Amino acid sequence: MRIGGFSGSAALVLALGVASPAPAGAMPAVAAPASATATATATATATATATATVPAVGAKEAYVVDSAGTVHFSKRETRRVPVASLVKVMTAHVVLREARLTDTVEITAADVRHATSNGATTAALKKGERLTVRDLLYGLMLPSGADAANALARKYGPGMTAFVAKMNAEAKRLGLADTRYANADGLPTPAKGGYSTAVDQVKLADIALDDPTFRSVVGAETHKVAKTAVHRAHTWRNTNKLLQQADGVLGVKTGFTNDAGFCLLFAGERSGREVVGVLLGDQNARRFSTAERLLDYAGEQIAGG
Repeated sequence: MRIGGFSGSAALVLALGVASPAPAGAMPAVAAPASATATATATATATATATATVPAVGAKEAYVVDSAGTVHFSKRETRRVPVASLVKVMTAHVVLREARLTDTVEITAADVRHATSNGATTAALKKGERLTVRDLLYGLMLPSGADAANALARKYGPGMTAFVAKMNAEAKRLGLADTRYANADGLPTPAKGGYSTAVDQVKLADIALDDPTFRSVVGAETHKVAKTAVHRAHTWRNTNKLLQQADGVLGVKTGFTNDAGFCLLFAGERSGREVVGVLLGDQNARRFSTAERLLDYAGEQIAGG
């Protein structure tokens, strides 16, 4: 995304009014803490035109901003909440910083057991399979595979504890002051649960989308892996139904846990700008139609000047 001549994280920093990530070798800037008393009242921050009615948003938290820095919708956007599998956006982001796409990762029994024993969504991986990082990123992001998340974290921590530390260090570097990670997949961990905010999730998505591999992965409706001597054939379908139901959609990620509710981080192109938004604590089917309306609303606001 580009905002006012800046790209990626620097651009969205201007839009969100948070500290810019520090350059390599420098101390990171400290972002101003978000208010702990964000109201539950939804606020449409752009002025509605005669042809653009602010969409009704039932999600508990929401935030939408475009690449010029205009915030089109905000609701409890600084409230700290669990974000379920949206956590995997940071998992993918860290892996892309740490790994080569051609690296291979062997799936262990622990990777498979981690997903199945927790009732999580999986990429249907089996013990002993060896897949490239590129393919595992699709297994992570399209079917939201907790088995793929565990395998990647184990490899590039190495180990889950070290990998989560890298996730939190990266969140700090990026100025995500109201984000804390407890694992690589977003599964509930009540004793040490992670959290984020709508603002932080939108900022992270914007930064992640600057990576062409990430952008390609989250924009794919399906990904097929042909059978080889070292792994089975796999076909993964994207859980993000917005890709099929609306034009100009770029991704990004779905999520669900009982605590987080249904979540959707989304991005699309409207009226010559990129628009990134998030819905947290929503209902399953409604989140996709709401996201489409928010994208269209932003586009109408942009076109109307």
